[in-house]
Amino acid sequence: MEKKISTAVVRRLPRYYRYLSELLENGIDRISSQELSRAMNVTASQIRQDFNNFGGFGQQGYGYSVEVLKEEIGRILGLDQQFRVIILGAGNLGQALAGYGGFARRGFIMSALFDVNPEKIGQKVGDLVVRDMKDLARYVRENTVHIAALTLPKAKAPEVAKTLTDMGVHAFWNFAATDLKLPSDAVVENVHLAESLMRLSYNIVNQSRDE
Repeated sequence: MEKKISTAVVRRLPRYYRYLSELLENGIDRISSQELSRAMNVTASQIRQDFNNFGGFGQQGYGYSVEVLKEEIGRILGLDQQFRVIILGAGNLGQALAGYGGFARRGFIMSALFDVNPEKIGQKVGDLVVRDMKDLARYVRENTVHIAALTLPKAKAPEVAKTLTDMGVHAFWNFAATDLKLPSDAVVENVHLAESLMRLSYNIVNQSRDE
């Protein structure tokens, strides 16, 4: 795609996809930008601008086909492909990711779970058996790995991420409370849960001040 799409637009795309999926489940096959605006609390103008980044998907006075729009946004997000994900760290969060079946429906296959704790190695979590971290290099050599989910202590995450980039893994879903310094071709999505709660706390406090 030649045109550079803003981060704000990219962050809205999964939300569009989720709403469109819900509309299809409810038997709605066509929607206007105004109707989608009311459902999502995003202005109709913003929706049209977002979609126009990708060529637009509707017709004047005709609205959008929900199914076509969902498929197009899914394609833009890469959901017409499958991505194999390994999880590093079999703590509560890592086990929750491994056990959640919804990822597979979006094309994200949780394919392996690793840990260093001997008490966890060999345990079954969902459809996965916890593997010894010592076997990580061999696993990556013998299997396709598109994404590494890091649910490790922050002291360990940078080292493991660097090791994985050296092995050819270049996409990271980072839950560790630290920023990763990786080569420029690495793609990182940070999920800092504590920071999210702090933003929520800020909004709660400031909402009460405004009342």
